[in-house]
Amino acid sequence: MQLTPEQQAVGKHNFGQVVGVQRREFLKSTAAAGVGLGALYFAYDKLQGDPVRTAFIGTGDEGNVLINEHPQDYMDIVAIADLRPGNQKRTFTGSHPIARRGLNAVLGRAKADEVRVFNNHRDLLARKEELGLEAVVIAVPLNQHAPLAIECMEAGLHVLCEKLMAKTVIDCKAMIRLAEKKDLKLAVGHQRHYSVLYANAAYLTEQGVLGDIKFIRSQWHRNNSFPGSDAWQKWDAFKKAHPKDAELLTNMENDGSLREFGYDKARKLVDWRLYNETGGGLMAELGSHQMDAASIFLGKVHPIAVQGYGGRNFFGIEGVGPKSAQKDTRDIDDQIFVTFEFPGKYYEQNERDVSVVTYSSMNTNRWEPYGEAVFGSRATLVMKTEKEALLYKEASKESPGGLEQRIWAIERTSGGTTLDSYETSAPAATSKGGPAETISRGYREEMEHFCYCVRTGRNELRCDGKVAMTDAIMALTANLAMKHNKRIVFKNEWFDPESNAAPETDEQVAS
Repeated sequence: MQLTPEQQAVGKHNFGQVVGVQRREFLKSTAAAGVGLGALYFAYDKLQGDPVRTAFIGTGDEGNVLINEHPQDYMDIVAIADLRPGNQKRTFTGSHPIARRGLNAVLGRAKADEVRVFNNHRDLLARKEELGLEAVVIAVPLNQHAPLAIECMEAGLHVLCEKLMAKTVIDCKAMIRLAEKKDLKLAVGHQRHYSVLYANAAYLTEQGVLGDIKFIRSQWHRNNSFPGSDAWQKWDAFKKAHPKDAELLTNMENDGSLREFGYDKARKLVDWRLYNETGGGLMAELGSHQMDAASIFLGKVHPIAVQGYGGRNFFGIEGVGPKSAQKDTRDIDDQIFVTFEFPGKYYEQNERDVSVVTYSSMNTNRWEPYGEAVFGSRATLVMKTEKEALLYKEASKESPGGLEQRIWAIERTSGGTTLDSYETSAPAATSKGGPAETISRGYREEMEHFCYCVRTGRNELRCDGKVAMTDAIMALTANLAMKHNKRIVFKNEWFDPESNAAPETDEQVAS
């Protein structure tokens, strides 16, 4: 939905006004706590003792985003490991003035010079005692999440792993079981669990402000149909920009040593998101974010079923589109459209009470921004690019609704909140600079809380292995539904870490 600037301003005003009324007592009680914003909302304290000595395994784009955001009061980066010397170098020098500034800028040159550099994770683990290593952050291609996490936990280290948790549900369960056996923290980087914006939005849905939610529309659309426009296709540019790295990886491919780290081709390490062998496609890389959010808004309930369509409808179709697309070697789908069924509020009393969540991701059109639209019987909530939340009231006999209606949240004497509104064509007031303009996507907060739990021993992770496995089950089962062109019903035992049952090994899924 494309909204005018005035309509967006009204929606932002409405969200802020209702959150302010709903969470007033909570905000008052935490305002004097003297800790950071994440600690205020997610109930953790300033770290007592030394920051957790941590290594980053994988320093590509996402790894460097996390390094850029790492909380120095909680986390002490003592080492990095990456197969590519070019990645090692840019981890210090930076590759983006805001998102990936590099350790020299983040820590200062003197402190950055103390960070040890390793050519692979095994060399790093061999020096863990010397480094005094306590934890690792894993930001490598998806197919290596589980193998590396398991190696690190076997070495006695706490793990924060990037999402998706693992390539298979069986691997997710192995990770959870090992973490419990070794009494280690296992966190997964679904950052919406640590987004203040999403926390406030979820609070409104929990309190029933939106009414009965029957539909959530989520999407992440991009247009990679122009030559050179696909950020996931890096190999050709990589060879030109980093010829020594490309030569090193190609030699490792030829002598077979690259296989020791999970890749049969150098290109599949660099362009890993484009191949089913190394990645999980659009559903795992993008859609898992949306399904995570939808589950949160619906009360973290497990889905009932999923069905959908996915196909390579642009890249690699002979005679269609530009020659660069026809010659593309990717094997992931470039267009996916899936429908999930979730239990409604009264599902236990009546199985016809279902909430529907749709997700779409395409590579040939980016008209609308990515995010989620939550349609309730009393109001609609729009989450835009993880940075804005917009709220619009439904019309009722007592008051109008719509995109131009400014909402007032009225506290009822009987408890709870009701919404009132009036029509306005004037934009809502906006803050001028300062902290209110800074929206955290949750990276810093997830790392803070991970370190807090490591240091205190508390089992309070908002996205631990069990939560993250649910997200993985949704994404991976959606891939299977598209692959086999069928509606798949989720089974309770898939969500049980103690059970060996999993969608990828279920006879009914592939039959």
